[in-house]
Amino acid sequence: MARGERVPPEPDVEVGAAAQARKLRFRKKPRVDVKTHARLEIDPALRDEIPIEGQGGSRAERENLPDEVEPGVTYRDVRVGWRAGARVRLKDEGEER
Repeated sequence: MARGERVPPEPDVEVGAAAQARKLRFRKKPRVDVKTHARLEIDPALRDEIPIEGQGGSRAERENLPDEVEPGVTYRDVRVGWRAGARVRLKDEGEER
């Protein structure tokens, strides 16, 4: 099952993590908040000459684990994967700078 924003195709930078467990039980309902963004740092002298922007996103995949877990329930053979990616691209000529 995939959740989250779309990771850019062919990202310039990508990080990820994966975990698995035979048994997993939560004492209380977890709070999860993921925010991703692409941040560009460019020499101020070049900022107006090079029309670039960043695009970022993340994606989570779960196996045998629902989107909303319940406290006290034992989940078995669980696999979770997460990745975030960002890429830099040239702005379209029609876009404002």
